[in-house]
Amino acid sequence: MKINHKLIIMSSVAVLLSANACKKDYLDNNALSKYEPAASLTTPAAMKAALAGAGLTTRGEFFGDMAPIVTESIFSDVAVDGTTDKSTQAQDMISRVTPEAELDNPDYNRIGYYWTNFFRGIRQANTVISNIDVPTYANAAEKNSILGSAYFFRAYFYYRLVHQFGDVPLLLSDLDAPKDDFYSTKREVILTKMKADLEFAQANVTDVANRGEVTKGAISHLLTKVNLALGKFDDAIASASSVIGGTTYSLMRTRFGSTAGDASKNVIWDLHRMDNKAIAANKETLYLVIDREAFVSSSTGSGSQVMRNCVPMWHLNLLRTPSGANQAITDAVTAEIPLTLMYGRGIGRYRGTPYATKYIWTDNTDYRHAKGMWMDMTDLVYNNPALKTSTNPTEKALYGQPLVQYNSTTVNNMFTNKSLDTIRHWFGWPHYKTFINSTNALAVDKWWSPPRGTNTDWYVFRLAETYLLRAEAYVWKGELALAMADINQVRTRANAAPLTDASKVNISTILDERARELYYEEPRKSELTRIAYIFASTGKTAPNGKTYSLATFSDNNYMYDRIIEKNEFYRDKVPTVSGVRFQIAPYHVLWPVPASAQRFNTNGRINQNKGYTGYELNVPALDKLP
Repeated sequence: MKINHKLIIMSSVAVLLSANACKKDYLDNNALSKYEPAASLTTPAAMKAALAGAGLTTRGEFFGDMAPIVTESIFSDVAVDGTTDKSTQAQDMISRVTPEAELDNPDYNRIGYYWTNFFRGIRQANTVISNIDVPTYANAAEKNSILGSAYFFRAYFYYRLVHQFGDVPLLLSDLDAPKDDFYSTKREVILTKMKADLEFAQANVTDVANRGEVTKGAISHLLTKVNLALGKFDDAIASASSVIGGTTYSLMRTRFGSTAGDASKNVIWDLHRMDNKAIAANKETLYLVIDREAFVSSSTGSGSQVMRNCVPMWHLNLLRTPSGANQAITDAVTAEIPLTLMYGRGIGRYRGTPYATKYIWTDNTDYRHAKGMWMDMTDLVYNNPALKTSTNPTEKALYGQPLVQYNSTTVNNMFTNKSLDTIRHWFGWPHYKTFINSTNALAVDKWWSPPRGTNTDWYVFRLAETYLLRAEAYVWKGELALAMADINQVRTRANAAPLTDASKVNISTILDERARELYYEEPRKSELTRIAYIFASTGKTAPNGKTYSLATFSDNNYMYDRIIEKNEFYRDKVPTVSGVRFQIAPYHVLWPVPASAQRFNTNGRINQNKGYTGYELNVPALDKLP
């Protein structure tokens, strides 16, 4: 989509990108170029191209060094920021997460990414919506399908923003002039509007679409989340059932795709291979983003980097033998046992908690935690060739053998450098999810090559989550047998033992299964905040025996209590080697609105969340559509 400079600046104000100043001569220029949306979006193809821009914004969450999805994960029960050699990261959330702090930097956190880019995505969707009548369409169905797809993207970004920041400005049309009087709109008002839009989209978008485009299944899936957020549990069951009960989608239960012939693997491995996600045989994909090495550009060249983000930092000669006598492993790609190419060259940005890496894995038949699928550090082997010539027989015998689990005696030998700790350098990870091999033989020489995780398609919505969303709706309604049946659909596909006691099924059960199934797919913080809102608005008793209220949401909420119960780093305020202690507070249920958002909003008020500087200046949020 091509837009003139004037509109770019207007839109920059709209999305509150106030870090860059506006040039007055741009604002004074009334001459609209031929690339104004009304002049350039004149065909259905142009409108679809504009929607592709919103799709690219969706894609960005999962890609790059310290991908934004990592920040979603570290504000939860499943992970913390493992880069303990730095003191700037979001580890002590109380001191590092403030409106004035650095909020979009891989060496801090990516909160600001969501504010900036998701409002940009809303602007992209609104451009299509506002200009929907410009082109000439083959028929009304074509027009309504494009409009429905634009509604999907706008609803997607707003669903996420209201569960990251709470009440936020509501923009329902493109801007044709600078605007400096934004006000926050109540979360429930926004979600109600998104529900209506998604119901239109559900009725007008089909599942006949190219991979990477919006499908009816994806719309119904998102509608299910919105229905849950509004406490409309029957509607959530209906929208989820429209996907589950149809003929288009099904859980993948048998081997498929390019890896089906590998007898050492299973269907879960097939499901998460880079070249299997978008193929027609994969019936589980509702919506995914496309990223291929053939598309390498300035925006995609760094690839997923999922192995860099999620794999422990075992490389760079950091680990020694239990006696501390020799370097234990090497990351050389030319090594006889090339661990870097086999598992990736990580730096531990996403450090799974013991809850996520150990405690929830109680079934030894589960494919998702099986040998070869899940990696523990003791699955790596000593591969440094120097060991083979060691004069110490014990050291020499280690070559090619699994790493020895550290203990209280050997840990100081194995981590001899004072800048090392087991937080960053010793934990388990789902190899089946993180391993992104390269289809380009030359990519091994590139910095975004297999050691980091190269270009790959990535799931945004998958049918397994639809089952878990419907199960959640059943739990809220107290229909626990039906909830258990849906959870078991996901579990049995993974060869995990089915649950048998429906009376024990609760929201915690749902969250445990989501943690097993949706690693690096679900926006964990957003989903925990959504669930916390439901507990607060309904007054239902949580699995911990507590009840909650919207009146004290930022002081006492289920998300915080869940994190303190499950995430021992935050609960125990574990110190890092940099002297930082992991800490989180109840008010982190909502993120701070970046202080820069107010810079050009001189005649309005975007409310700040409780717990952060600026909250005292809030005004009542709008309670109706603009």
